[in-house]
Amino acid sequence: MNRRLAVGAAVALPVALAAAAWRSTQSRNMGQWRPYPDSGPDSSPDSGAHGGMRYREFGRSGVRVSEVGFGAWAIGGQAYGAVPRTDALRALARAEELGCNFVDTAMVYGDSELVLGEFLAGRRDRWLVATKYSGQQPGLEGTLEEQLRRMRIEAVDFYQVHWAPGEGEQDLYEALYRVRKAGKARLVGVSLNSIADIHRVLTRTEIDGFQVPFNLLSPDPYLAKLDLIRSRRPGIVIRSTLREGFLTGKYRADSRFPDPADRRHKWSPQQIAALVGDVERFRFLEQEAGSMLLGAARYPLAFAETSTVILGTKSMAQAEVNFGQVSGPPLSAETLQRIETTQRAMRAFNRRGRLEDGLRRLFS
Repeated sequence: MNRRLAVGAAVALPVALAAAAWRSTQSRNMGQWRPYPDSGPDSSPDSGAHGGMRYREFGRSGVRVSEVGFGAWAIGGQAYGAVPRTDALRALARAEELGCNFVDTAMVYGDSELVLGEFLAGRRDRWLVATKYSGQQPGLEGTLEEQLRRMRIEAVDFYQVHWAPGEGEQDLYEALYRVRKAGKARLVGVSLNSIADIHRVLTRTEIDGFQVPFNLLSPDPYLAKLDLIRSRRPGIVIRSTLREGFLTGKYRADSRFPDPADRRHKWSPQQIAALVGDVERFRFLEQEAGSMLLGAARYPLAFAETSTVILGTKSMAQAEVNFGQVSGPPLSAETLQRIETTQRAMRAFNRRGRLEDGLRRLFS
């Protein structure tokens, strides 16, 4: 009998702990962590800003960054179709006029760094430049030197490893710390993807910030670790806000991408139709924000922990909207609650990742 009780207890305890962990992860949702009115960034533009661009602190660094940044992948011409050099330069110039001061790129983004090198001549002090090490053969430090030559600058403002290095890659963090100490990078971090990534980099490294995907369709990993993010206060760069452009609301179930240089070219009709179907569930955002694009882009900005949201831009027309309109009135509490309700109905939260994270915290 005692043996049966012992076995029963041995089984019941992990189940109880798992249940507790699950309840804990479910409580960490958008409703609970919605920023209070006095905890967010200044709701009015800085006095020296152009247009209506707002600025936020980049973590604890003291750096002020435009809350909408220029995503420079597209202007490299190898991700979303060919982009004429003149169009890219004009888009960057218009972004600057509208108050944008942050641009994010990488050596693997085609000609993006080379375009920036041409653009930044004579205006380096107006921009915060972020780029990434993507595993190139010369190693992190050698690659950074080449990137500085490509962009014709002496240092970058935020240098990232293009993934979250694991247990056996501590040397990459050490390299990041060295380039920061040498003045080649003002701030350093990683571009990550998962709940476990965020936990690891915020508890075991000395980075200044990180880049993470966050949008209406994928609220995790950001929301799952928002409590830890709030306590550690890293700089946060949000990517994939418009989910390959689909959260602009302009694509239909029968949309196709014939340009082989467009990374969506190989998507199946079923994949496109399913994504459009998910996007349509958020059409209610048009009522408050005026368009799907503005509603989707303002969603990550509803969180005070967000430093900047980077939006892929390759034309002046896109720059006008991205940098002239997105940094506007915040979404209402009622709209944020409706977003969360819709996300729960879609099972958009990463249940497995949250459970594993809860167990990790319980047993750590």
